[in-house]
Amino acid sequence: MVAHIKAGGEQFEILVDPDLALAFRTGQKKDLSNILAAEEIFKDARKGERHKSAALQKAFHTDDIFAIAEKILKEGELALTTEQKRTMALQKRKQIAALIAREATDPRTGAPHPLLRIEQAMEKVRLDIDPLKDAALQMEDVVSALRVELPIKFVKRRIAVKVGPEHAARVYGLLKSQGIEKEERTHDGSLIVVVSMPAGLASEFYDKLNKATSGQAQTKLLE
Repeated sequence: MVAHIKAGGEQFEILVDPDLALAFRTGQKKDLSNILAAEEIFKDARKGERHKSAALQKAFHTDDIFAIAEKILKEGELALTTEQKRTMALQKRKQIAALIAREATDPRTGAPHPLLRIEQAMEKVRLDIDPLKDAALQMEDVVSALRVELPIKFVKRRIAVKVGPEHAARVYGLLKSQGIEKEERTHDGSLIVVVSMPAGLASEFYDKLNKATSGQAQTKLLE
């Protein structure tokens, strides 16, 4: 498989193992071992036309083949196989559906949409899923397409939480991960915070908080 990038008006290509190159691009593989089919940077890999050192220096400020190959793999284009595209697009659809289920609600009920309902709606509308693009960055376009099939509303919940000093240190990481808006300590060491989160995550948050504090946390829904 060929991976390529344009720099300084020229094309730079490398020959790679398709599965290992994809694993590196997605972070599953951390090094370049066995990825390159040839330790060369090509003008045209299929014709075997190689770039000279001067062209590499001009475009990348180095002629280190592995440094350039890493840049191509991370920032360039991968000519994915048909099977890779199909598998990755399917995985990405599931990731996007899971994000919507966690962060959005049904405005008719105020409750989150079940994951299956979202997946079924995604099957009914035409969606162009980019297998290499982050799922969160594709959510806006997907939600826009889904609205013809599924009413969707993104609502934030602001929740005031008070935990005693015996639990404060243990739950602080959980509270911080949700996004602390306000924080204070009382004279007895209790922690009072206001956290904000998508409405679809509120139920999960309450479960985690109650488990971490043995049900002793005090909460109040602000909005």
